[in-house]
Amino acid sequence: MSDRPTGGRSPRRRRLSRSAEFERVYRQGRSKANRFLVLYAFPREDDAPEAGQSSGPRLGLSVSRRVGGAVDRTRVKRLLREAFWMEADRLPAGADYVVVARPDARELAEREGMHGIRSALSELVDQLPRGKGGAS
Repeated sequence: MSDRPTGGRSPRRRRLSRSAEFERVYRQGRSKANRFLVLYAFPREDDAPEAGQSSGPRLGLSVSRRVGGAVDRTRVKRLLREAFWMEADRLPAGADYVVVARPDARELAEREGMHGIRSALSELVDQLPRGKGGAS
């Protein structure tokens, strides 16, 4: 048995990993943006959780090389993941979200850390329409 809290089972899938999932959110979802981030939201049609999948929100991240080198990108991604899951209770569960980091996100992460990233993301979450998936 593993030391994982799930007892050795793989964790529920709470992230987007396939390019088709990202494309669907980009093309059909709604977006809100500020100087640091772009947040795309798209309600999932299949609300019934499949085996091993959560019906909660799922996150995809896009942090390009324009944000910085590998170390900078990894730090921005880590902060974005943490900030997103802190804001997740305010988001409709049955939706997919993609957060795109703009080049200024690195400066924000360096200057203000988690607090800055979370406030930038929170600003975008506040702008999402309330309703299924935030994409009404």
